[in-house]
Order: sequence, then structure tokens, then C-alpha cells
Amino acid sequence: MSADPIRVLFVCTHNSARSQIAEALLRRDGGADFEVSSAGTEVTRVNPLARQVIEETGIDWSGARSKSITEFLDQHFDHVITVCDRAQATCPVFPGSGNRLHWSLDDPSEVEGTDAEMLAAFRRTEEDISARLRPFIEDALRAAGRPRRALAPSGPGADA
Repeated sequence: MSADPIRVLFVCTHNSARSQIAEALLRRDGGADFEVSSAGTEVTRVNPLARQVIEETGIDWSGARSKSITEFLDQHFDHVITVCDRAQATCPVFPGSGNRLHWSLDDPSEVEGTDAEMLAAFRRTEEDISARLRPFIEDALRAAGRPRRALAPSGPGADA
């Protein structure tokens, strides 16, 4: 029987963009080794541009919803990762949780401009999160005493 999955919670203010993208990508790239959730300090909706960028990577994110951190307060997580500065300041302590990390990511939903410029901001966020996830996955697997594994290239054009 395999070991329990490594539990990860991504936290952002609204759980509408950065934390949703991070959850989707780690679910895909981490596979069965990880159990991944995301939540916000305030609940809104999944940003349509975040959903679009996630789906461009080949992930069906049509059923995603914005979730409140209160849904997760009584749960244990091996890693709690805040992905915005406001969430880092307001995120509650998760008793029994192991490693708390902070990734200061720009909020793509604050970019103003044309539709193309706004979508480009979300794509940059996806690329930034992808780059951070690769070493995180290796470190988390190593810390859990699991073998390292090769990660397939991800994102648009990864099959080229």
C-alpha cells in the first residue's frame, strides 16, 4: 500500500486566480503523491481568465469553485503556501500543519489593459507558479522520504 499523500493548501485572498492556478498545476504535476486544495480569506468566484489559463494547460477546471479557509481550519496539511502578501498577513495558523511557505506572486487580476494584456498577465502567473512548483515537488517528496521522479514538461507547447 502506498503512503498517504502529501497534503498541500494554497491560500490567497479571494481564491480566484493564483491559488486556483497553483492547485490545478500541483494536482496535475504532483499526481497521486499529493492531495491539493486551495482557499481564500474571502470567497468570490474563480476568475474566468484563471480558468482559461488553467484549461490551456490541458486541465479541466470547469467544476472549480472559490473556497473559504474556514472549510479547512480543522484539517492537517503538510504544507500551507500563501501566494499573496495579504493572505500571508491574514492567514490563520493551521494547528498541526508542517511547513508554511510564502510565494509573493503578483495579482494578475489587478492588471488593466486590453483583453490580450490581461490574459498575458494570467499566463505569466501560470509560468511563475509552474517554475516554483518543480523544486517544491522535489523538496516535498524528499522530505516525505519518497523517491524523486522526473517531471514532464508542462504548459502550452510542452509536447513540442
